[in-house]
This record gives sequence, structure tokens and C-alpha cells, in this order.
Amino acid sequence: MSKDETRLFSGISHSRTADEVVQQIELLILDGVLRDGDRLPGERDLAQSLDVSRPILREALKELEARGLLTSHHGGGTFVADIIGQVFSKPITDLISRHARATRDYLEYRRELEGLTAELAARRASETDKALLARIIEDMRRAHQSGLPEDELAADVEFHNAVGEAAHNIVLLHTMRACYRLLSEGIFFNRKAVFSLPDAREQLLAQHVAIHDAIIAGDAIAAKQAAQAHIDFVMRAVDESVRADEWGRVSKLRLLKRDKDNASMRPGKANNTKTETAR
Repeated sequence: MSKDETRLFSGISHSRTADEVVQQIELLILDGVLRDGDRLPGERDLAQSLDVSRPILREALKELEARGLLTSHHGGGTFVADIIGQVFSKPITDLISRHARATRDYLEYRRELEGLTAELAARRASETDKALLARIIEDMRRAHQSGLPEDELAADVEFHNAVGEAAHNIVLLHTMRACYRLLSEGIFFNRKAVFSLPDAREQLLAQHVAIHDAIIAGDAIAAKQAAQAHIDFVMRAVDESVRADEWGRVSKLRLLKRDKDNASMRPGKANNTKTETAR
């Protein structure tokens, strides 16, 4: 692979207009190469990489900002806008977060998307995609052995993002990224609670390895089944976690009631009651 082929921004080879710059940056965002929050190179460096004049670059960046794809911070540079978060608007995320049944609907929705995404990834993953998945699985194994659940959680999201990229379907890619954003922010359920269940960490690691192995083998059916089995497990784990929380809440209320009852039956309390009655 030549040096030019590995550059993120490539020189404009035709008329060098702002429209061509806009198209190149749009495609990088559309393909998921540039993610929300990514900072673009400085104006001089970017103009040089694209082989266009700085006035043409400024015109292109202004157009991309007008389209809501880029945002500029005064004195701080130009960044890819948060277009992923807008797939699910704030009002709808606030609404569904207030209703428990949304969790199951979310996981049901994800089950079908995860299955399709893994199936396509098994058919379409490039050698680079496979290498990235293998690297993330190793990160998950190291985090698991070190007992670092936060790192496991981070690798979990990164793994699913990488599977989405390996599917090479831009609509699925951005839809899944929006799902993982909600998951990372704890909109639907507490992922830490799922990881804290007995043997959950071991089972989750094994499930991700199974998805990885099926994609590497190019087995689309096995990849889909492994991805859906993973979500089935998460659904059961969420139910168990919610049930355990409810049991804990009820137990605390019972203990509180018992302590109050015991306090009311203490000798001093009883004597006081008799004295008041005598009066």
C-alpha cells in the first residue's frame, strides 16, 4: 500500500473546488472514518493535504458547518459534530429512559440489528477489520485477567463498533453507533450491574470470542446466532439484575419496619405508655 493510500485526507485531483472538498469530508463522516468529536487538522495542514487553497478550504468548511456536520470552536479548532447523538433525539431518549419496558424493547431491537450486523461482517470483513477485532478481543482478555471491569466495558462497546464497521453498511453503522451511545450513557440499564452478576464477566467474554471466531471464519450463520445469543444473555442478565435490585429494596423496607416495631416494644417505651394511660 502506497503512502498516498494510507493518508486520511487525499489531494483533490480534479478542479479543486470547495464542493470536492465537501464531498471528501462528507464521505469520511458517512463511512464512519471520522467520528463525532474528532478534530480536523489545522487549516494550513488540511489545505496542504487536500492540495487546495486556504480560501477554498474555508468555503468548504463553512458549507459543512451549515449542513450540521462540523462545528468550530473559536480558537480551538474544527470538530466533527455530534451527528450520532441526533439519531435518537433528546426528547425521545428522555421519554424512554423513564419507562422500564423500553429496556426490553431496546434489547429486542438490538438483538435483530446485532444479528444482521454480525452476519454481514462475517461475509464482508476485510483483513484489516479482522485484525482490529482480534486486537480488541485481546484487550478484553487482558482487562478480564486484570479484573478491570471499566476496561472490559470500554472494550465491549469498541468490539461492537468494530463489528458494525466490518459489516460495511453505512446505515447499520450509524444506527448501531447511536445504540451504543445510549448504552454507554446508561440510558436503558446499568451495564455495570450486569457485569457484577455471578460469572457474567466470564460468559460475556466467551460470547464476544464466539462472535469474533465466527466472523474470522466467515461463517455468517454462526456469527448471527452468536450475536443474538449474546443479546439473549444480556436480556436475562438485565431481568435478573432488576429483580435483585427489587428484592434488595423490599428487604431494606422490611428491615426498616422491623427496627421500628422493635423500638416501639422496648421496656422504657412500654413504661412510658402505661404512665400516660394512668394519668
